[in-house]
Amino acid sequence: MTVSVLVVDDSGFFRKRLTEILTGSGQIRVVGAATNGREGVELAEKLRPDVITMDYEMPVMDGISAVREIMKNHPVPVLMFSSLTYEGARVTLDALEAGAVDFLPKNFEEIARDSSQLQKILIDRILDVAQSRPGARPKPAPGKAPSVPSGHETAPLRPRPSSAATARPANVPRPAQPAANPEGPRRPARRGSAKHYSVVGIGTSTGGPVALQRVLTSLPSSFPAPIVLVQHMPASFTPAFAERLDKLCRIQVRQAEDGDVLRPGLALLAPGGKQMMIENRGGQARVRILPGDERLNYKPCVDVTFGSLARSFPGKTLGVILTGMGSDGKDGCRMMKQTGSDIWSQDEKTSVIYGMPMAVARAGLSDEVLALEEIGPRLIEGVS
Repeated sequence: MTVSVLVVDDSGFFRKRLTEILTGSGQIRVVGAATNGREGVELAEKLRPDVITMDYEMPVMDGISAVREIMKNHPVPVLMFSSLTYEGARVTLDALEAGAVDFLPKNFEEIARDSSQLQKILIDRILDVAQSRPGARPKPAPGKAPSVPSGHETAPLRPRPSSAATARPANVPRPAQPAANPEGPRRPARRGSAKHYSVVGIGTSTGGPVALQRVLTSLPSSFPAPIVLVQHMPASFTPAFAERLDKLCRIQVRQAEDGDVLRPGLALLAPGGKQMMIENRGGQARVRILPGDERLNYKPCVDVTFGSLARSFPGKTLGVILTGMGSDGKDGCRMMKQTGSDIWSQDEKTSVIYGMPMAVARAGLSDEVLALEEIGPRLIEGVS
């Protein structure tokens, strides 16, 4: 099946280059090109493409405003192109909150070493984004600032498998056969059954920035457990993302640094391009930040962090897997389960990409499968 794409960018060179790359795949058809956000909104309504690529800075209407209009009138998966700078990160996070599904650097040299690699990355990302659910947006949560607006519901879609998304990290055991029920057990919230956890680990990827914001803004400043966060994100983006969450949340959120001590009411975000591990020595848990291993597809990697939590806090960890492409986190969750810890996963309906949580649920690892809007309240109720 051919995926139709609308390209929105004020650079004639970029429109031409992107069109050449995408149409060369035979799997993608560029059905139109717009030179500004307003024209993009109009063509989106007229052409009804499967995916829209969107620049941010354009005349007449900028990319974020265009995304908001598109999500309000006719939700379509949007892939943003941005610069890998602090300002680019801030703008991209605004675009994701407005409804964009994912993003890529606009400078092609930053994402590929050669033209063949560039073509594969771009085509795979477009095909992946085409399988997302742009309408999987929760209602605003209470907090210091409003969260993402609610969107129009669309039929749930499963992610398209790709080699980059499904490759397993090196030295990780082969996964077990999936459970018969693709959602795994969907257990009702156990009222009044709060349990003591030494730490809560949350892992996510595509759709994760908005999902994490939704969950974390619901937590009180007195939340009783430390939290570690793993979001697939470039190194230049995680500082801005941590700052954004810290401004919105009642708990404290910041990018993790080597030697940080875990404490209640503090969420530590794994830095992009590196790996975060937790060591528990002498009863005090500290963060270890290590260089990104080239053998691993993800930097940071949920499996790496969750595996370290399993070793440091056997039977005393709560692992939560949110929306994301691929299966990162499944093997880390298995390690946690083997020590007696608990695992929650996001459900299909509220996941932008039902890949990572589906992998965990299908492997029979999920103790609870929860809608995104249920996870924050469930954390408040279930963690002591």
